[in-house]
Amino acid sequence: MRIRTAAPAVLAATALSVSLLAASPASAATVRHQGGLHLGYIQYDSPGRDTRSNASLNAEWVNIHNNSRSAIQLKGYKLKDNTGYTYTFGSYKIGAGKTVKVRTGKGTNASGVRYWGQGNYVWNNTSDKARLIKPSGSLQDSCSWGRGDHGTKNCH
Repeated sequence: MRIRTAAPAVLAATALSVSLLAASPASAATVRHQGGLHLGYIQYDSPGRDTRSNASLNAEWVNIHNNSRSAIQLKGYKLKDNTGYTYTFGSYKIGAGKTVKVRTGKGTNASGVRYWGQGNYVWNNTSDKARLIKPSGSLQDSCSWGRGDHGTKNCH
């Protein structure tokens, strides 16, 4: 008799657990990016052989996404790695819901893309950490990776 009365309670508890687990990732992602500006997708290992050609250097990049409802001026924001390579944004306004890609090599800046101007790779292929620093010096967002990420990292 106890088994029959316990079964509905166990089923109800299981259903509640499953629905809570399904809701958790969405709410966690919303909380993490409330500030609006965050690191998105990162291609830290240029595909193919590392030849140090400009094309290979530019195949290494970081996306910064504005998840807010208004444009954000990026002047003075910095993008840094673990060893101290630092890219500092000049005057650049990223629109609401838009992404800017920062490529490691040389090129002509345009809407949605900025070039670091490096002649060497910035991001370490085995492990590193990208940091987005506010003009005030405080950390806006960070994202790290290791060998298991296979050259790319989705930081969302």
